[in-house]
Amino acid sequence: MLAERLEFFVPKVMEMMTLWQWLQYILAWALFVTIVGRHELATGPQFLVAYLAKCIQYILAIIPTLYLIDYLRPIFKRINPIRVSLYIVLMFMLASTLSMLLVILVLINVGWLAYERQALGLQLLFNMIFAGGFTLVFLLYFMRRHRELIALKQSFEYKLSAQNDLIKARLSPHFFFNTINSLLSLIESNPPYAARLLEHVSALFRASFNGVREISFEEEVALCKHYVTIESYRLADKLVVNWQLPDDEVMGDMVITALTLQSIIEKILINVVEMTTETIYIDIAVVWQDHRVIITVSVQLPSKTLMIVHDLRQHVNFRMQAERLQLYFGPSSSIKSTVTNTQIVTIIDYPLQDAGL
Repeated sequence: MLAERLEFFVPKVMEMMTLWQWLQYILAWALFVTIVGRHELATGPQFLVAYLAKCIQYILAIIPTLYLIDYLRPIFKRINPIRVSLYIVLMFMLASTLSMLLVILVLINVGWLAYERQALGLQLLFNMIFAGGFTLVFLLYFMRRHRELIALKQSFEYKLSAQNDLIKARLSPHFFFNTINSLLSLIESNPPYAARLLEHVSALFRASFNGVREISFEEEVALCKHYVTIESYRLADKLVVNWQLPDDEVMGDMVITALTLQSIIEKILINVVEMTTETIYIDIAVVWQDHRVIITVSVQLPSKTLMIVHDLRQHVNFRMQAERLQLYFGPSSSIKSTVTNTQIVTIIDYPLQDAGL
């Protein structure tokens, strides 16, 4: 239903109401216009004639034009909305002018209206401007509603994508299968190491299945180290992570959303470390000052292996993680990445009040 409404900014006007409903509205509008101009009508018969003339004029102008717009929808959908709006305004102006001219000529021929060339010209001009302005107001309303529907559709798609990303983040197939293969290899060759690795896997997956929640920063660092340890078996000496952390007392008071930092390291690993044979150094610096936590993750890109910066910008996207962070720490939280030819710098920034103050 939403997709059908999004196909064109002008709705299927003759499906908005039945023909009889349109006629009722037109008759009511004609009565309103006639009452507004009653100062020009001296007697009751003149009022009835003017009302009948308005009814016929509006019916002849509006109903056929609405049907024509619906008929031309397949053509209008392929044209720029501005041009479509112009065409629709011109259609209503022309239909309104022709219908009014027809009604006036009939009234003149039956002797119910005196012919005055100048007055007739002014009436037609005013009627044309009025019809165009009225139509433009409705088109602006339709365009506004169409933009709201587009925004609703994008929001819906984004939430679906975010939920999908969250599910994938909890159990990445790429990481899962690599870990299983590593464990299978180690069980035969080095059972003690396989047991230690399985402990790291258990801790990481337990946190992953707990979903989005707020945890202590110490727990998040431990999860990151679990993840790096698991991947280090497969990557050997290709990955080196350097930590610059606050002292234990400060870090004990810090919190963060679970797996935020881990998922950033994971994306860097997938999109950089696995794409080169060189050793990749990841520097993680954590600072908590002025009631804000700033985590800077710096990655030096390989100098020999060709890296396509444009592709990295597309893949190193942390919108999902930023949304999770904002859910807990407010709209001022952010995760921003800067990608150059030599490095990737990702900054996690969120407010955190010191409970000790």
